[in-house]
Amino acid sequence: MNKLKIGITHGDINGIGYEVILKTLDDNRITELCTPIVYGSPKVAAYHRKLTNTNVNLNLINKAEDAAETRVNIINCCGDEVKVDLGKSTTTAGEASFIALERATQDLKEGKIDALVTAPINKNNIQSAQFSFPGHTEYLEQLFGNEGDALMILANDSLRVAVVTGHVPVTKISSLLSVEKIVTKIEQFNTSLKQDFGIFKPRIAVLGLNPHAGDGGVLGNEEQDIILPATEQARQNGVICFGPLPADGFFGSDAYTHYDGILAMYHDQGLIPFKTIAMDNGVNFTAGLSIVRTSPDHGTAYDKAGKNQANANSMRQALFMAIDFVKQRRNSL
Repeated sequence: MNKLKIGITHGDINGIGYEVILKTLDDNRITELCTPIVYGSPKVAAYHRKLTNTNVNLNLINKAEDAAETRVNIINCCGDEVKVDLGKSTTTAGEASFIALERATQDLKEGKIDALVTAPINKNNIQSAQFSFPGHTEYLEQLFGNEGDALMILANDSLRVAVVTGHVPVTKISSLLSVEKIVTKIEQFNTSLKQDFGIFKPRIAVLGLNPHAGDGGVLGNEEQDIILPATEQARQNGVICFGPLPADGFFGSDAYTHYDGILAMYHDQGLIPFKTIAMDNGVNFTAGLSIVRTSPDHGTAYDKAGKNQANANSMRQALFMAIDFVKQRRNSL
């Protein structure tokens, strides 16, 4: 059986994307696990290779079908005139990140690669007529699902946090919550914990929206009117879930260690504690879709670009998780 082909998009060329990619791939054992295909720029990769003192030998190919199983492969998506401006957000970087993403997702859709690992993008400079999304999650949802299908999960070996609402302004969170939406996210989370993470009977904690989970209506009614009915409905549907639970005490104590998954109501409610606990080995996984996509849980980190200071463990774990999830899904068929 051929090794899995894992596509890796280079993200923002002015950030730490190439640094963490090259540090991850600078290990001969990686090509024993999979066939990596970087979607990016050989010229930019060579520039970052000098900065990182890595020795990755990149095999230039024209298409994914030409990938050598025992090599680290790279497809030139951007031509030869790409300019690196370390630590800066530029139009060129945004265009280069989108071109690589578009090429990789097309190959993923056509089955030429088995999974996708994305290096961080700048959500501002990537915006264009072709990309008008808050992030990777929403872009992939449009390509491989329908609105509401994608679920953002941040995970490491012991902690898994999903969010009901993702990249949206805080002022809009309450209006975007509904019983139906929360039930859907609970059930998507439950399915992924079984299908991807291999947990037989997941226990899911559902957080409240307001301080102290609303204090019985004193600090807000979303818990009583929306979140509690949603958890009750999910339990009737066979999901083992609990809540709404006050987020501060939940993460402030060891309560979070007693559950297989935690569903937060909004981005920062879930991601701030997750990144505090698991920043160096956390992975962002897009669940709910027919494809497997992971990424490191950090951003472009312009302040570290070119300094050879970035920790590549999150990218490394993202690669391992992508491989594991593809195998897990195929074995369950």
